[in-house]
Amino acid sequence: MLLRITVLSFVLLTYGLTACSQQPKIDFEAYNPPSTLVVPENPVSKAKYPFIDVHNHQYRMGSGSLSGLITDMNALNLKIMVNLSGGNGDGLKKMVENARSQYPGRFVVFHNIDFSGIGEPGWSEKAAKQVQEDYNNGARGLKVFKNLGFSVKDNKGSRVPVDDPRLDLIWKKCGELKMPVLIHTADPEPFWDELNNDNERLLELYTHPRRKRSGSDPAPWEELIAEQHRMFRKHPGTTFIAAHFGWYPNNLKKLDSLMTALPNVVVEFGAVIAELGRQPRTAHDFFIKYQDRILFGKDSWVPAEYATYFRVLETADEYFPYHKKYHAFWRMYGLALPDEVLKKIYYKNALRIIQGLDASLFPR
Repeated sequence: MLLRITVLSFVLLTYGLTACSQQPKIDFEAYNPPSTLVVPENPVSKAKYPFIDVHNHQYRMGSGSLSGLITDMNALNLKIMVNLSGGNGDGLKKMVENARSQYPGRFVVFHNIDFSGIGEPGWSEKAAKQVQEDYNNGARGLKVFKNLGFSVKDNKGSRVPVDDPRLDLIWKKCGELKMPVLIHTADPEPFWDELNNDNERLLELYTHPRRKRSGSDPAPWEELIAEQHRMFRKHPGTTFIAAHFGWYPNNLKKLDSLMTALPNVVVEFGAVIAELGRQPRTAHDFFIKYQDRILFGKDSWVPAEYATYFRVLETADEYFPYHKKYHAFWRMYGLALPDEVLKKIYYKNALRIIQGLDASLFPR
């Protein structure tokens, strides 16, 4: 027995530990070897049908030529871009006028609320009046950034919750004008978890440390999401577009229950296509069930990245990479959605939900 242990120890030391000591440490972020899997590949650089992107940001649309932007849009088959960063007042008006004068029908602008001064006498009425004025100047929806719930404070320095009653007149006015409210509340739940090897978003948090949150910075994730849902319930006459699948793209059973309970809520999948692409059967069934309540959204304007979205939605491809390793280190699979569902996701749902879109740009 002693001899066996001695021989085994010699083998491990000679061939194991020695060999291990010669191996370089693996850089997880850099380690991204091409797959040896041989399967059919159908990369898609242009959407099968013309589409509307309801989640984009073009901060400088108020002046200058939009011809370069249109060229890139045409290459993708992107017929209408919704710019969620319209601001308000004169800035919004300039954006709308500049887009209409150059390419009528190709751009839609959502406005944004100036939350400063909440709590001052007459603030709620003033904010609702601004919604009306921005609508008159061409805004066709309201975008609420995650600063509401994160950093917006009232005139006494207190955090303003998403369901603060002082905001009720805003949501009510949007409902009256049939302006959808696209709202981003919180961030992915793992951003609140501990920074350890059990955190699936560890690489992203290491490379983007400002995204890390905690129960006191600014509040627990569960509370922020609950505030949003209470606001949805309180205003059934207003259509809300929950950005990023409401941060439940990795828990579609939960999102299913929420959408059943909240018929005034629709969703878009900006920046979360990687979550959907790694659960192709579950996501496929969800898209079929809620085919009338899902909108196409991308979030950041990087034309080359749209190919990932098209491939997930349109093909049955297997095990292909996402375009940002830090964001999704796993591989994805196509949902192979039926054509009629694709048409709804790409343009039919947006035409129904957002007023004033040019339906002549799309097939019937």
